[in-house]
Amino acid sequence: MRKITLASIALGLAMGAMALSGGKPPQGDLVVEIQDRNPWTNLRLNNEPETFHFAIVSDRTGGHRARIFSMAVDQLNLLQPSFVLSVGDLIEGYTKSKEKIDAEWKDLQSYVAKLQMPFFYVPGNHDITNSVMEADWKERFGRRYYHFVYKNILFLCLHTSDPSDEKASVQIGKEQLEYFQKVLKENQHVRWTIVAMHKPMWIDDKLSTNGFLEMEKMLQGRPYTAFAGHVHRYQKFIRHGMNYYMLATTGGGSKLRGPQYGEFDHLVWVTMKKDSGPVLANIMLDGIYAEDLKKTFTDEDGHVRTNVKPTYPVRGKVMMDGAPVSNAYLIFYYVDPDPKKAPQRIADAIAAGDGSFVLSSYAAGDGAPAGSYIVTAVLRQPFYDPDGKLGKNRLPAKYASPKESDLRAVVRNSPNDLLLELKSR
Repeated sequence: MRKITLASIALGLAMGAMALSGGKPPQGDLVVEIQDRNPWTNLRLNNEPETFHFAIVSDRTGGHRARIFSMAVDQLNLLQPSFVLSVGDLIEGYTKSKEKIDAEWKDLQSYVAKLQMPFFYVPGNHDITNSVMEADWKERFGRRYYHFVYKNILFLCLHTSDPSDEKASVQIGKEQLEYFQKVLKENQHVRWTIVAMHKPMWIDDKLSTNGFLEMEKMLQGRPYTAFAGHVHRYQKFIRHGMNYYMLATTGGGSKLRGPQYGEFDHLVWVTMKKDSGPVLANIMLDGIYAEDLKKTFTDEDGHVRTNVKPTYPVRGKVMMDGAPVSNAYLIFYYVDPDPKKAPQRIADAIAAGDGSFVLSSYAAGDGAPAGSYIVTAVLRQPFYDPDGKLGKNRLPAKYASPKESDLRAVVRNSPNDLLLELKSR
């Protein structure tokens, strides 16, 4: 048996007879006895000084559900990241009532205050909807957009409804672009840049004018990763060789149909390494337990949904020319008896490999309200191209629009089994 002392300058470790005989090793060092054969793979510890972890939370609101975000706060305290970054939509908003705005922020911040690490706010359209809410944000938090640097990583926190208005525009204003141009010029030598925003501006139909292309031009030539929320559905994109992520929810409105739909409650655990970009892990909230295997139940109320109609189970198959259409995306539009009212999107589903589908309106597999429907069907693989453009539709174009589709369905107040037949011509 041999005892070896390796200098920390070589491996970042101190191993020695002093410690093995009861002496106190230098703080933070690994002390181990090395023999000819050893029960480990190597001693290159994954603890470089430049490595750190942070977490990202996505949309809490847009129809938030009870006791989800508050549970995530407790789970973040278990995980102990260096800090937590938001991508917006923390309160329901969409009001000019100062009393309601105050109550919603008080509720949200009662949970955020329990975090044992910093929380960085990013505004969403629910957080800043109008001039009243914009003034309130300024009073509470000051800046709507800002940056910070940690361990030579630059974080850009964007405001994607700038200027703010009740139409929920997707835009980065001139002053904001000038601000980030200056920030990027002053931070040219950081090892990575993280861009946090609420709306995934790269999939917006006004991309050419919303200011995001200018933002991307400023980012060119540096490694970066972008994160957004808003859509409540997870998806990864690649633009200009860089990774862009659209996150799911952390308590926000969702049918929670799982990874196939990108619908789940999660935290994004980000590890920043010395010589590479961020390493991401999507941590599902329903898989995080404390050491006693108990989850904390809080008093966080959920958003009360109005105009929710009773639903009835709906299963079916979608076929074209006698063959099943796997992966077809179906949307059911309710046809109101009042001809003056336009068809309203109610339910959707993705067909399985055999063309079968289960419809969802408010929650996973709950079916649809009774009534008559126009049905649209598209088949895009992928649904979005890596750069954010809609994939090519492989089904006849008429089925993509509720104004042109001749697909009809009737949902009755009992279990329903539907057959949707498309024609290639």
